[in-house]
Amino acid sequence: MMSAALAASLALGMAQIADVTAGEVAVPNPPVPDTLEGHIGAATKAAGLDLWGILTLCLPGGGVPPGSFTDDGAPPMKVFDNLYYLGMKGVAAWAVTTSQGIILIDTLNNQREAETFIEGGLRQLGLDPTQIKYIVITHGHADHHGGAQYLADKFKAEMVMSEADWAFLEGPQAPQAQPDRGPIPKRGRAVKDGDRLTLGDTTIELYVTPPHTPGTLSLIFPLKDGAMSHVGGLWGGTGFVFEPNLENFTTYAASADRFARTEAESGVDVVLSNHPIFDDALIKMEALKARRAQQPHPFVTGPMTVARYMTVASQCAQARARALVEPRPSDPSGLLK
Repeated sequence: MMSAALAASLALGMAQIADVTAGEVAVPNPPVPDTLEGHIGAATKAAGLDLWGILTLCLPGGGVPPGSFTDDGAPPMKVFDNLYYLGMKGVAAWAVTTSQGIILIDTLNNQREAETFIEGGLRQLGLDPTQIKYIVITHGHADHHGGAQYLADKFKAEMVMSEADWAFLEGPQAPQAQPDRGPIPKRGRAVKDGDRLTLGDTTIELYVTPPHTPGTLSLIFPLKDGAMSHVGGLWGGTGFVFEPNLENFTTYAASADRFARTEAESGVDVVLSNHPIFDDALIKMEALKARRAQQPHPFVTGPMTVARYMTVASQCAQARARALVEPRPSDPSGLLK
């Protein structure tokens, strides 16, 4: 159950949301008090009324509500002129189209899902899966690499992952095999922090952002919406699924802060995730279906919202770090444990 300290601080932070609106929230200016209450307050202020998905990180257990990572399918959809959603309701795969083929980002849980939702989804959208040239695996968890080997073998695509996560999957700490998850892929191209992957007219920037896994990759790449150009930023490993210790939470916050600075320098104005609960992709896709000419694109939320999103991630990590060391308040009733 939620600790008394964390529960009280989260409740206080949530109350602050009533004083702001989504379009008026500014990124909290440092210094934020280095206390549980201070970081929760900063996270909830940054979240405003529109970033509740990522705000769940402030909750114990990584903050993901039960049932969020469902295996139910989601219809494939063209989100930008060069970006397509091929995922499920719980986990996402994205296809980036270029002048010389397709770059696939993540591959769902297993061969069946890759065949149904990625291969089948591409065909349903009028795209040719034989044009998949690269498969970027954001990190070494099976819900992202489970279909990689099947797709790489069938379409002769090159798999790309960080050197740290190739080593992670080859080492003793690799996640145990599960019957509903695909095999660990054979080693492909290894990349390091700051590398770029170019195919035709498109370049994806790759940044190593631990500790969701040791070598989680976060991505920055160009997007097109008619005559408008945008830049997407995909935070590659969101949940706190690592050993919950001070070092890991501190590393997470540092990675989030660094990626936020990189996004700002690159002009990122679109938040993307590989789990739609965090970026509200499914909700935005419904809004996109109803979009009329000249209306704003639901995914284009602007650099301020991108910065707020990463602020929430960082501040929640720092809050969880403080929760490890701050004493719990007295609770004679025993209701909060």
